[in-house]
Amino acid sequence: MNTPAFQCVFRMGGSSFNRLWPSVTPDKTTATHVADGRDASPFLAITMRTYRNFIDGRFVESQSDSFADVDNPATSAVIARVTLASQDDALSAVEAASRAQRKWRALTAIERGEHLRRFADAIVERAPQIGAALALESGKSVADSENEARYAADITRYHAEWARRIEGEVIPSDTPNENLVLHREPIGVVACLIPFNYPVYTLLRKIAPALITGNTVVVRPSNNTPASAFEIAEAALQAGLPAGVFNVLAMDHATAGTVCTHPAVGMIALTGSVSAGRIVLEYCKTNIAKPSLELGGKAPAIIEPDADLEAAASAIVASKTTHCGQLCTAMERVYVHASVHDHFVELLRTKMHAVRSGDRSQDPSKMGPLVSRSAQRNIHAMVERAVAEGATIATGGVLPEGPGYFYPATLLVNCRHDMEIVREEIFGPVLPVISYDTLDDALAMANDHQYGLSSVLYTENYRTAMRVANEIEAGELYVNRTPADPYQGFHAGWKRSGLGGDDGKHGMLEFTQTRLVIMKY
Repeated sequence: MNTPAFQCVFRMGGSSFNRLWPSVTPDKTTATHVADGRDASPFLAITMRTYRNFIDGRFVESQSDSFADVDNPATSAVIARVTLASQDDALSAVEAASRAQRKWRALTAIERGEHLRRFADAIVERAPQIGAALALESGKSVADSENEARYAADITRYHAEWARRIEGEVIPSDTPNENLVLHREPIGVVACLIPFNYPVYTLLRKIAPALITGNTVVVRPSNNTPASAFEIAEAALQAGLPAGVFNVLAMDHATAGTVCTHPAVGMIALTGSVSAGRIVLEYCKTNIAKPSLELGGKAPAIIEPDADLEAAASAIVASKTTHCGQLCTAMERVYVHASVHDHFVELLRTKMHAVRSGDRSQDPSKMGPLVSRSAQRNIHAMVERAVAEGATIATGGVLPEGPGYFYPATLLVNCRHDMEIVREEIFGPVLPVISYDTLDDALAMANDHQYGLSSVLYTENYRTAMRVANEIEAGELYVNRTPADPYQGFHAGWKRSGLGGDDGKHGMLEFTQTRLVIMKY
């Protein structure tokens, strides 16, 4: 163990339990933090901790004296801080990854797969610690946070199974007595930029295929949710992952640019906004690095008159209120056939009105908070502009007072396709509804958009399902269910929703490049 372990005691709902946080060091200036007496969460007494960056197989003292606070979005209380990497730290991490990659790629794929299996086992073993950190920094329930860690272990095992399936091709040649052999090779060092909404799962979703194919990684977690990434680094230590193969640094934007434009970085993998994607493309221009971008989404749901309306309404509300609507594939606009519009709107209104917000560490049945105060204010401003443009609030739409970054489940009706609330990603629990007369109308509106990540259709007519499957302009169509990103599929967006994709065989191959060998005999 590279840093001294120490115990932190959390008081949950009147009871206490101990958690071990070996990857952190006590903040010498702050022993206990309860934000202005407002912290009503069950984490009533939280020992401040500072996380250090993980470079070349160890937690290091940074050459920087800059820190970022990490708060609990359910309470506004600061619960941790991270050391922001210096420029020299960033260079050290990339150089360590580059050195390690030469040895890592020389291992057989099955040896790399065995390392990933041990890594997955360590993640499961440390799921309580990872989950505790994630719950505090994200506002999720402890159970959901631990389950996210276990699901991340599942996708790690899935990619470990590709060890014997990273295959090239033998291609017929036009020249006699000649073979064409296409090899699949690693790219080198991959910079992985991780979002705040599912930071544990997305981290492994990126690095597991990168590692199995022989690359090494430098990870920048979101500064909103970095603590869980450092807990995963502890799992990497526990699993004996070779030094330098996996590096995690908290950074500001300038230092992230240093990592992404380093000559050793051959690929940048991002899940984030369109604006972040544009920045990454600028980074890629420096070294002609390969981009893999999962960007914004504005998932349309088309509700046909023959649909199971009750099931559709329940599923859409669940999609829109899970993690306070902070999912790239959450329903962002609903097109309802005119013949069932009023009934379906009432179903949505009733179900959304019943959703209550609150600290999910106290009551997991409630909807949790948004990531930040600015996200809360921005979403409310979008709702106000929608109303000014003619939309009607059926439920919600009120900016809450008090600590935490909550926003109510909000349903908007009388919307038009040209409104900002329909055209731009909300990333919160706000759902605009539009009526349509024919399937042609619904498809035209669903496709008339800058985004094309996920889409949803509710119908019992197989002809309708086949037509939409052939005509929807999106990387995914879910029929009679809401998106869930099966990790053996391929999660890839059209239009401004991204370049490349995650998951499955095709997501794994994103992390490879080819070499064609032309051999006369």
